[in-house]
Amino acid sequence: MENKSWAVDVREEVERMSLSDEEEMWKKRSIYRIPTWCADLNRKAYKPQVISFGPIHHGEAHLKPMEEHKRRALVHFLKRTDKPIDIYRDALAKVVQQLMDSYEQLDEEWRDSEKFLQLMILDGCFMLEMLYKAHGMTDNYAFSDPIFSYHGKVHNMPFIRRDMLMIENQIPLLVLEKLIAVEKGEDNNEEFIHKLILKFCILNAKPMKMGLGLHVLDVVRKSMLQIRHPRPSSSTPPIPSLPSFPTHPSTGEIVRSAWELYEAGIRFKKSKTQSLKDVKFRDGILRLPVVVVDDTTESTFLNLMAFERLHVGAGNEVTSYVCFMDNLIDTGKDVSLLHSKGIIQNALGSDKDAAKLFNSLTKDATLEPDGNLDDVQRKVNDYCKKQWNKWRANLIHTYFRSPWAVISLIAAVFLLGLTVAQTVYSILPYYN
Repeated sequence: MENKSWAVDVREEVERMSLSDEEEMWKKRSIYRIPTWCADLNRKAYKPQVISFGPIHHGEAHLKPMEEHKRRALVHFLKRTDKPIDIYRDALAKVVQQLMDSYEQLDEEWRDSEKFLQLMILDGCFMLEMLYKAHGMTDNYAFSDPIFSYHGKVHNMPFIRRDMLMIENQIPLLVLEKLIAVEKGEDNNEEFIHKLILKFCILNAKPMKMGLGLHVLDVVRKSMLQIRHPRPSSSTPPIPSLPSFPTHPSTGEIVRSAWELYEAGIRFKKSKTQSLKDVKFRDGILRLPVVVVDDTTESTFLNLMAFERLHVGAGNEVTSYVCFMDNLIDTGKDVSLLHSKGIIQNALGSDKDAAKLFNSLTKDATLEPDGNLDDVQRKVNDYCKKQWNKWRANLIHTYFRSPWAVISLIAAVFLLGLTVAQTVYSILPYYN
């Protein structure tokens, strides 16, 4: 009987199946759970350490201390806007199914729409208060407040910011849009929301003129890929025993490290913009955007790459950039070279640690064929194949790798010159 029931269920599913319905279902999803095989590579990078946003990590023991501050932020938000919570709840209730559909594999307890709405309001109001505080738009908190004070800005906000950039720790920006629409009494706040997010995440970028972003991670990713000009200040903030030979995914050719390219005559310069897409090679010059390497770099890049892997249609640009940098960086010597050119701003302290970070980012990373950096890689490889550049690389590799080798070469040339001069001087009398 069980087999018959199973067969009946399958037949009913076949009858109900609609490609258009499936297409619509996949389009709605934007917040994903990290697959176990992926999380095992670096669990800490995907797991919030201070605060939960949304249902996936809500209630975890180590995150519970922040729930008190979320509740406080909600009360401050309601008191400042002077509007009852019911109005905000009703606004979100109109789109509750759309919000729930944003999550992949939503647990059964969160399919209770009322409980889900309460969480969206609580987390959404806290996030807004954080964003407003970063913009200096609210001052209705005590001087000694552990979160919304100067002390909190220095000691707590950096960790909250890091947790806000984790793929499992997102809430749809539609939540913020609805809350702000009620607060301000007007719609179309997409650009305002993007501005709040970019300010909080310390990204030097103008708000993008596009539809409402999916969530914070989506907005940050698009900003990092946006062609934008850096600030005029020079101190722009952010943003094996045997050698291995990585190969280019499309051509299968050996990809050389930054130092090897430098020996082959390639020079490195900063790109004119900070976009991760602004990687160019022309006339022997490889231009790369400035990247800040600090304690949050690994987690941020891994979550951006995970979003690209999991969200159909997101693109592959961040993954391509990270793989390109991994190919350029084998050892601390490569980091040191790029640092000397102003391309890498290493806040980790050790060049070796920075190299290890880039080398760890691309484990199990997949690249689309003919990605946006393939053409750059081909041009670099073609340049290195030119005979003169090969000779130059061999000359530098053989004679200029250390000061002693340079001194020996100069001495040899000097002695050769003396020998030639002595020979000429000794035979001159025979011609006089």
